[in-house]
Amino acid sequence: MKQDLLHRYLFDDLDVRGELVQVEHTLQDIVAGHNYPVEVQALLGELLVASSLLTATLKFEGDIAVQLQGDGPVKYAVINGNHQQNMRGIARVEGQITGSGISDLIGKGHMIITISPDKGERYQGVVPLTSDSLAKCLEDYFEQSEQLRTRLWFATKFDEETVKAAGLFLQVLPVNKEKSQRDFEHLEALSDTIKEDELLELDAQTVLTRLYHEDNPQLFEPQAVNFVCGCSREKTISALVNVGQQALLEDIEQHGEVKLSCHYCLTDYRFNEQDIKSIFN
Repeated sequence: MKQDLLHRYLFDDLDVRGELVQVEHTLQDIVAGHNYPVEVQALLGELLVASSLLTATLKFEGDIAVQLQGDGPVKYAVINGNHQQNMRGIARVEGQITGSGISDLIGKGHMIITISPDKGERYQGVVPLTSDSLAKCLEDYFEQSEQLRTRLWFATKFDEETVKAAGLFLQVLPVNKEKSQRDFEHLEALSDTIKEDELLELDAQTVLTRLYHEDNPQLFEPQAVNFVCGCSREKTISALVNVGQQALLEDIEQHGEVKLSCHYCLTDYRFNEQDIKSIFN
């Protein structure tokens, strides 16, 4: 089974760094069972790719959340992940889907990037969704937050047999400004020739060789991307304690049990009267 992978790469003589991520199984696990329209699946695919690339780009250890929220039919869509590339995501759809662009899905809204490092202060960046392309919105984010020229290319594929997403990332290195800009423009022009099928179907080495064969890209060891929800019966019990025993027992008397469902992976956690009494005893 082909593994979902994030690749980082540099060039011998060019002041630019790049990343390439290809996901299939992780994305399948995220959308499984939710019955999202295909446009929403594609949006979550792009968000997943974006979150993976951002986590590698920002070089921190901890958690990241990339969220879109607005007044459109998709009230919000979010991917939560960490530096280990463990990802989960969800979307809330409350209206009729009439298109596939950001404005069609999210409407007027914002992108919120929240970084919670294991050590250090939590950071949150908020940028308005001024483009119909998620890639362009992220490029604007880097321009505002880090003043580094950045380009992203996304591709998604959804049909009865396939759920895939991939992303390509280029960013200038803050070394010699004039040289790095020339290097970036050179690689940007080459990257603009990438076809979606190539980005989705070819292995990373082949993609980079086709795009930059004269520039000698150097691939680092890839990092696996996985779906990890993080929910558990123990965490659910912690939430129940905050509700209180009496309220839970009353709910069981009315419904026969207490059931809590994880919004991400749709796992049900069920508790009967004896379970509740044991928790509080």
